[in-house]
Amino acid sequence: MSEDGFHVHGPHDHAVEHAGEHGDSFSGRIAVMTAIFATIGALFGYMGGATQNDALLYKNDATIKKTAASDQWNYYQAKSSKQNLAELGATLVTGDAVAKYQREVERYKKEKEEIKLEAEKLEAASKDSELKSEASMHVHHRWAQATTLIQIAIALAAITILTRNRGLMYAAYAAAGVAIILGALAGLHI
Repeated sequence: MSEDGFHVHGPHDHAVEHAGEHGDSFSGRIAVMTAIFATIGALFGYMGGATQNDALLYKNDATIKKTAASDQWNYYQAKSSKQNLAELGATLVTGDAVAKYQREVERYKKEKEEIKLEAEKLEAASKDSELKSEASMHVHHRWAQATTLIQIAIALAAITILTRNRGLMYAAYAAAGVAIILGALAGLHI
């Protein structure tokens, strides 16, 4: 403004004043959309981390049970060796000693059956934990895919504000829509 009160507006000044007085609804909508996408992305990221932790816990449990099953099978093998020695003893001796070795053979057979059942139970539990780990990793990958797509949607929304390109806005909506579908699939464990 000049000293005598006369003021000339340029086209840019008018646009800035208009935006200031009336607000930029396009940028405002995109900013709100970006905030919603960021919130969804945070939830997806949290769920992805939680399912990855679950998968690791199940994997660790499977390993522990597999080791315990291996220990049981080693114990079973030791009992088999003792049973074989008792059977050999029964064939090499005569009289009352034969009955003693036969009792030992029967005791080892019984002990082996109990050990075998425990080993098989631990193997089954290990396999179950392995399957749970694989299922959790699958869900984790879904959450990771959803998180990646929502981040792409946020980036597209930022570029939309700068370029005011509605095509990018629709691409951001599409990426967010696919991300939400993947998130729903993850939530349903599909």
